Amino acid sequence: MTTMLIENAAGIFTGLAGSAMRTSGNIRIRDGVIVEIGALQPGPDEQRLDARGGVIYPGLISTHHHLFQSVLKGVRSGIDLPLAGWLRSVPYRYWSRIDEEALAIAARIGLTEMLLSGTTTVADHHYLFSDTFRFDPAQVIFEVARSLGIRLVLCRGGATMARHVDATESMPTPVETLDRMLQSAEACAQRFHDPSPASLSRVALAPTTPTWSLDPGELREVIAAARRMKLRLHSHLSETSDYVDFCLAVHGKRPVHWLADHDWLGEDVWFAHLVHLDADEVRVLASTGTGMAHCPQSNCRLGSGVAPADAMARLGGAVSLGVDGAASNEAADMICEMHSAWHTHRAVKGAGAVTAEDVVHWATAGGARVLGMPHVGTLAPGQQADIAIFDLDEPRHFGMHDPMIAPVTCAGSAKLRYLLIGGRIVVENGLIPGLDLQKLKSDAARVVTRLAA
Repeated sequence: MTTMLIENAAGIFTGLAGSAMRTSGNIRIRDGVIVEIGALQPGPDEQRLDARGGVIYPGLISTHHHLFQSVLKGVRSGIDLPLAGWLRSVPYRYWSRIDEEALAIAARIGLTEMLLSGTTTVADHHYLFSDTFRFDPAQVIFEVARSLGIRLVLCRGGATMARHVDATESMPTPVETLDRMLQSAEACAQRFHDPSPASLSRVALAPTTPTWSLDPGELREVIAAARRMKLRLHSHLSETSDYVDFCLAVHGKRPVHWLADHDWLGEDVWFAHLVHLDADEVRVLASTGTGMAHCPQSNCRLGSGVAPADAMARLGGAVSLGVDGAASNEAADMICEMHSAWHTHRAVKGAGAVTAEDVVHWATAGGARVLGMPHVGTLAPGQQADIAIFDLDEPRHFGMHDPMIAPVTCAGSAKLRYLLIGGRIVVENGLIPGLDLQKLKSDAARVVTRLAA
């Protein structure tokens, strides 16, 4: 039995909503689980972590990422394009050049960014599974995650049909039969899905989009398969007005109502983006418990708009944050994502639209709710000890009257003193033990040179 005491922090954000968000005291951990929070004295032979001058958050949770894009940042041909043009110019142009080595390096870059911003759980939506590959993308990504000790939810994506935007001069994006997609997802789950509270690896079923990547007749079969396999379902939805226009023209309904007809809503379903919703769609999503992965930085970068995350949260809906792919969000870390969420809603809707505490709730407890992981995302006895201790020693933090909100409101660099996952230290004094950052930098440069050639 191992015990640890985190002591002397300026304060604790629990991840819980409302007045329960803030507490104080020390945190005792036993065998990777929080057992006490309060005015605690150190015990004999107890490991002690000094959080003096810092603030404590639950480990952050990103519910939508595309790790392969971590070697596609700032591609000049797509930097000023909206979603459709950007898809053609960046991920759909380069996907076939990303081999096993490039994917492993991209995953290591992305997960390193996440860890160093206080993130302990990442949901990666990987939708490129080609019969031309001589490697298994899921295995590559899981191996990198395991080497870093981060919790990973692999959202096994794919498509049975291509959409109009996929037509490029480059190799078309891969498609597969529905049987192959479902069989491969089940095999992936049998290898990697661990539903236990302390799990570091889970799998979700995640067709790229319901609107363009599947035949409408396949929708019910997909959700039935996910529920039979006891996997959650994830996809993109209503990222731009194109989704709405297409569904109205082809199906006579807005996307959320169309998917309701196919049983694609519920507490085991979450969608990325959901920017273009009307008030009734927001109400339906909230009432069914269907989750939102809110990606404000990517949506702003691509000019897609601002999702009604605040409206959905006010109705008790399941709202979380995701950084999306680094090819449309060159600051793919959760500190920047929280800051962007705090800013964008207030810019568009007024200063009272979203508080810093709201954003922290979305990035912690909200993420745990969306991913169906109730043992992470909050700091309380019985919870997994996924804990971020942020130092506030940069000039941007000096003069703060309320240091608890500094990682959100000050953005930029919020150096980690410690990051714990299940009580294990995975970041210490801003460094990941055993990770050679200079080698990762040179590996990334080599891959970018090859991709651009």
